[in-house]
Amino acid sequence: MSDNVYQELADRGLIYQSTDAEGLQALLRKSPQTFYIGFDPTADSLHVGSLIPIIVMMHLQRAGHRPIAILGGGTAMVGDPSGKTEMRQMLTPAKIVENGKGIAAQLARFLDFSDDKCRLINNADWLSELKYVDFLRDIGRHFSVNRMLTAESYKQRLETGLSFIEFNYMLLQAYDFHVLCKDLNCRIQMGGQDQWGNIVAGIDLIRRTQSLEAYGITFPLLTTSNGEKFGKTAGGAVWLAEERTSVLDFYQFWRNCEDSELEKLLSFFTFLPMSEVNYLSQLEDNGINRAKEILAYEVTALVHGHQAAATAYQTAVSRFGSADPELKIKTSSPIFDIKLQKAEENLPSLEIKSAELETGITLVDLFIKTSLTKSKGQTRRLIEQGGAYLNEVRIDNDRPVTPEDFKDKQLTLRAGKKRYFQVQLLF
Repeated sequence: MSDNVYQELADRGLIYQSTDAEGLQALLRKSPQTFYIGFDPTADSLHVGSLIPIIVMMHLQRAGHRPIAILGGGTAMVGDPSGKTEMRQMLTPAKIVENGKGIAAQLARFLDFSDDKCRLINNADWLSELKYVDFLRDIGRHFSVNRMLTAESYKQRLETGLSFIEFNYMLLQAYDFHVLCKDLNCRIQMGGQDQWGNIVAGIDLIRRTQSLEAYGITFPLLTTSNGEKFGKTAGGAVWLAEERTSVLDFYQFWRNCEDSELEKLLSFFTFLPMSEVNYLSQLEDNGINRAKEILAYEVTALVHGHQAAATAYQTAVSRFGSADPELKIKTSSPIFDIKLQKAEENLPSLEIKSAELETGITLVDLFIKTSLTKSKGQTRRLIEQGGAYLNEVRIDNDRPVTPEDFKDKQLTLRAGKKRYFQVQLLF
């Protein structure tokens, strides 16, 4: 880890904007600083987009600084208009509390909360107690409506409609920063690039009310090469909770990234040295696919633990294959220390009795029986198109299954490139 944690974040591309780069670097070189990032509990789990602020918090904590994770139990009652084209769904207080518990448990996986090294604070502690008229008089008077309307988050929403309750969000977030600075000497706020207006508003409020200089950093909003929001799949968002996104699906999300995105994802989402990130990103052919396996393993291990990541890696290789399991790459990742299973292991399986072979069961019947296909017509089309395999040998025609098809009392069927099924023979 670099002595200059700001430069480390910048080298990894994790800083989109900062209010005073030189001042921030000077501040971070002094005694440990307190900084905060907010997480509104709009769901009971964070998603992969939330990993960027979490990883930044980890970098700073490892460098000796103290994170504050603000659970937005108060601001979630209002709803942040930033980055949204329409008003967020209003949540009940009970649902916000329930969601907050799930997020708090997830944050504890990544950050060290022991000995006051990190704090989790709910902004409902002060926001829910505010008296509206007093708040307008003491805090609202420092805000210019004209200036607020120049914020990108508000300008975008003015075209589709901005509710008055959402218009208050900037004041509430700025007030959070004011409270944390006053009570906990928190001088730095961080957030996504769509939070710039809110962060600057807080800095201005602190300058006006406390005569102190505060600072802000924003992270880039990550998109895919075709401009789509990162972390979305055909099945929806990729969540950190295993109940919402299985560990294997989580691993595969990273494993299937585009070649052009690999360097950025390794920089953002792993703690591999940048020299190694640069090396892995320059690999070609089988090498780049092995680098994607390293990415997938490292992020999965970060979120779900090394054992779960190792199992996902083994399962993915056994089901879908690997570019070249024997290809060794210079890496500090422990992925190549993991023993790979045989292709037959960890596959969905079915048992059939030898009597069924005697009465007659064909390959088409077996594909349907294993649910690899849904009908005889679909199976025959799969065979005609060259996508049906028995023990990794392409099937050209339908025929009866025989005991000789089983090696050590089992055979493997494959439909297409990635769908496998194991069949065991019982006597």
